[in-house]
Amino acid sequence: MENDNGNFKMVAKTFRGLETVLYKELKELGATDLEVGNRMVEFTGNKEFMYRANFHLRTALRILKPIADFKVINDQQLYDKIQTIDWSTYFDLKKTFAIDSVIFSDHFSHSNFVSQRVKDAIVDQFREKFKKRPYVDTEDPDIQIGIHISHDLCTVSLDSSGESLHKRGYRQISNKAPINEVLAAGMILLSGWDKKSTFIDPMCGSGTLVIEAALIANNIPPGAYRKKFGFETWKDFDNELLEDIYEEDYEEPSSEVKVFGSDISEMAIRVSKENISSAGLRKKIELKIDPIENFNPPISGGGVVVTNPPYGERIKINEINSFYKSLGDIFKNKYKGFEIWLLSNNNDAIKHVGLHPSNKVTLFNGALECKYLNYSIYEGSKKTKNMDID
Repeated sequence: MENDNGNFKMVAKTFRGLETVLYKELKELGATDLEVGNRMVEFTGNKEFMYRANFHLRTALRILKPIADFKVINDQQLYDKIQTIDWSTYFDLKKTFAIDSVIFSDHFSHSNFVSQRVKDAIVDQFREKFKKRPYVDTEDPDIQIGIHISHDLCTVSLDSSGESLHKRGYRQISNKAPINEVLAAGMILLSGWDKKSTFIDPMCGSGTLVIEAALIANNIPPGAYRKKFGFETWKDFDNELLEDIYEEDYEEPSSEVKVFGSDISEMAIRVSKENISSAGLRKKIELKIDPIENFNPPISGGGVVVTNPPYGERIKINEINSFYKSLGDIFKNKYKGFEIWLLSNNNDAIKHVGLHPSNKVTLFNGALECKYLNYSIYEGSKKTKNMDID
């Protein structure tokens, strides 16, 4: 599906609510023919751009390369159409493969059944050609094949990322349910942070938000820590091209950015330090063991707070409401001149913050639908500020 210039359509997947952020990232990277969809952005580029997108995009979960599309209304049609693709051009008998199916269709009710039929078609084609078959590996396949069926349209793609791109490679250990790295980067980019003023996460847990902030501020690509991308097992893999991308020099920031994290838990700070050290960012991030009420932000200059406080799954209702009220008081009293961005799925507790949000975005933290709220803490008289998060 490549044109004469070597360009082809691709799809970058992301979380719901981050589509426009991903669109901006792709546009700045040089993608063309961009089109925003549900949890994804379509775009056009060449092989080099595909490598570069995997390496640089902070809010993409994976980059898919469609190789065929056709209409299907039953499993036999699906099997027959899959067999029209010459799979030996994409991988050989020595490579393992796996199928990931996403189904939105009245014609097919189970994604596992679709994956099974696609697997059968591929295996049968290899058997007929070579008298042998490649094997499936659902844990760590060499080739990941994506099947997307919407109504009667089936799109077959190769997954160029392999393991999800949120797995940057710097995380050594984590607390329970750490925030996803892609979501963290998206929250920071949505905040409009200028990468110069102070950045604070006063409830930093295992450090994902402060690490992603430091990567953004210091122009460090999220793929710099990755050991492997899916396209490295493809037949047309160009190792020299990938090495060139790894070795490119990135513009250093003009000033030393201050990134602060604190947490009440000594264990959380220990985990954060391990992950920060793994990312090579020890000199870029300052950590403290402190409850939020004791943490004192820099007195002047203002900045941005991006944080993911407890939602209250294991806290009594009156306690979580009281906690959110105290958060509002702390922000009002200690964070003059700051833009506060808070992620929570507890709508009742949010009401107790006692501040009027100037912006509100719906994001998903795993399966939890959350509100991402912006509170402007004005210093002196109220000023008009324009926030662009589209």
